[in-house]
Amino acid sequence: MHPKRGGYSFLIRPILVVLDLCILSFFIHIFLFRQETLLLYFFVLTGWLIAAFGLSFYEVYRFTKPIKIVGLLVRQSILFAVILYAYFGLVKSRTISIEQTAKLVFLAIAAIGVIKILIYYVLKKYRSYLGGNNRQIVVFGDSEGAQELKKFFKKRKDLGYHIMEVFGQNLSKSIEDGMAFINSNNVDEIYCSIDEVTDEEVNSLISYADKNFSVLKFIPNTKRFLSKHLKTDYYEYLPVLSIPEVALNNVFNRLLKRTFDVIFSLFIIILILSWLTPILFVIIRLESKGSIFYKHVRNGINYHEFVCYKFRSLRVKEDITELHVKKNDERVTKIGRFIRRTSIDELPQFYNVLKGDMSVVGPRPHMVQYTQSYAKKIDKYNFMFRHVVKPGVTGMAQIKGYRGEIKSDEDIINRIKYDIFYIENWSIFLDIKIIIDTAVSLIKGDENAY
Repeated sequence: MHPKRGGYSFLIRPILVVLDLCILSFFIHIFLFRQETLLLYFFVLTGWLIAAFGLSFYEVYRFTKPIKIVGLLVRQSILFAVILYAYFGLVKSRTISIEQTAKLVFLAIAAIGVIKILIYYVLKKYRSYLGGNNRQIVVFGDSEGAQELKKFFKKRKDLGYHIMEVFGQNLSKSIEDGMAFINSNNVDEIYCSIDEVTDEEVNSLISYADKNFSVLKFIPNTKRFLSKHLKTDYYEYLPVLSIPEVALNNVFNRLLKRTFDVIFSLFIIILILSWLTPILFVIIRLESKGSIFYKHVRNGINYHEFVCYKFRSLRVKEDITELHVKKNDERVTKIGRFIRRTSIDELPQFYNVLKGDMSVVGPRPHMVQYTQSYAKKIDKYNFMFRHVVKPGVTGMAQIKGYRGEIKSDEDIINRIKYDIFYIENWSIFLDIKIIIDTAVSLIKGDENAY
């Protein structure tokens, strides 16, 4: 929960974390009678946090079922017991018996569980009878799924969803009216019937949600098979889709990848671009007048538009076109053919990496008009999933041979497949492997690089 959305709801989770740590500290203090050092507190409390965030112990929402909370408590208690026993094994010390340790775990988890469930039900009553802790929502569409969702929210007041407006092409208030409405009102969540909006409208909604820290969810066609690439929540029996928070975007992995990106991009900029840029400046200008860099707008994470840099390889008068370069294209200069064949023209994108618009490895960014065109040929769910991470200088699709000119629909479909595989299976070691494979491909040459 972002502090700019949902009133003070964003404080609930941090308060619960602090409260749980206090309860754990209390029971450790009671059972150990101060016989242990601060090392125990640090080890156990840190272990609790790691386990909790690994198990999503604090990911409890207003629509979460009580049985799921019980399941989280059971899994967390098992991990907590393992952590506590591991401490005594590591320090080769035992000041309390196994039975006492088990009792400590049971009482601590019981106290945490009671508070967790109590707060869950107190908030439900608060929403039902006092109308507090509400989420202001807007619904786009009038499909069967959208109508069921409206009935569900009106029936389940304990969930605290207040429908501000409903927009649809067959309603008195159109989708266009809805776009104007959300831009002039504070909206917490947007529910969109995916089959009733255009690709451009979906892109606008994603951009709005990203800029305003709103939640965007999709109401699927209830007769269509649901994509595994979107997170599915069930409001009773009604499925609602949202773009998932992929592993690549959690706090630790994002920090790890960003650190790697900064170090690697600085390495390329200092050791290669620092001397290569002035040399290419002279050669490019001798053959064709104009800037050494070609700047073009691309779609990045969450469809955010950014200016992407390349060494210019086309003649200036032709650079205004946005068509793919074809084999033996007359627009390409002599030096341009060399830097394109060796992918040297892509090196300035490491400035984009340093700025934070791109990553070293990720799905390749498309021009804005190509993004709109390709979205019509690809399943809409899968194409949106591709944009939940930063684009890359290189990527899995490129090392598998899908780069350069798009000759058929199959080319773009296979690119998307590899992009999705990368997102779902990301690790820092996969990034390193793709970088090595890219270097090998550059040395061997690629027939699609022209």
